[in-house]
Amino acid sequence: MLMPDKAEDQAQGLQRVRESQPVRVLAVTSGKGGVGKTNVSVNLATALAGLGRQVMLMDADLGLANVDVVLGLQTTANLSHVISGECTLDEILVSGPRGIQVVPGASGVSRMAGLSQAEHAGLIRAFSELSVPLDVLVVDTPAGISDEVISFSRAAQEVIVVVCDEPASMTDAYALIKVLSREHGIGRFHILANRVRDGQEGNVLYRKMAAVCGRFLDVTLHYIGAVPEDPMLRQAVQRQGAVVEMYPGSPSGRAFKNLALRADNWPVQSGTRGHLEFFVERLLNAPSAVEALWGD
Repeated sequence: MLMPDKAEDQAQGLQRVRESQPVRVLAVTSGKGGVGKTNVSVNLATALAGLGRQVMLMDADLGLANVDVVLGLQTTANLSHVISGECTLDEILVSGPRGIQVVPGASGVSRMAGLSQAEHAGLIRAFSELSVPLDVLVVDTPAGISDEVISFSRAAQEVIVVVCDEPASMTDAYALIKVLSREHGIGRFHILANRVRDGQEGNVLYRKMAAVCGRFLDVTLHYIGAVPEDPMLRQAVQRQGAVVEMYPGSPSGRAFKNLALRADNWPVQSGTRGHLEFFVERLLNAPSAVEALWGD
């Protein structure tokens, strides 16, 4: 049970977040690691900023954070310092390509489902005190089907599932969709085919996923495009930058710009669900993913 002062802090924090402007929250996830999820998150955030949006990119990996490495950013504090109350969210932000604000991930921090009551209140307070203007929050979730992945995915308004042409990628993506739909009531997912030869291969991957989900799950899948294998993307990675900024005319750069245009047209949720309050509340009240996975 929260002590009176902690409960008051949490209630006041949620009220301040409730009074903020609507924010579109996009979770980028994959199930399996190694499919290019973080590069998708980085380039989607950068492309959205190129459309004039105020964008924050949150590295939600509490164990193996790597957005700062992908972008070559120097950080002195991270999400763990916000959770512990040592820093505000504003204090740990670092500027990325096209002015996106990056929340560096933590390393070796207890999972979200295991945060103490004081840490819960601290995280709510951190979001309530955020002073930077914000239109879109892109959340780069960890790989796998851990508690963190479930927590961040179910808290977001839109879930983007990144798949590639590997059996393990498809299997793990299906498992993630199954958990989120059956145990957490998420019925809509956006499928992005990554590292494919062409758009046709991307469509084939989507149709495979749609066929399996349509047979066993009550969900709606939306195909949002494909990002091709591209040597310019690999070069951007080696140079620690976003391909949409370094090589905007490359095949992958154009694909990410198209993805951003599509995501920018998704409606911003009205009411409570459209505010950061909803994201924070859902984030901190997520049940265990392990129980969800094996519950049936």
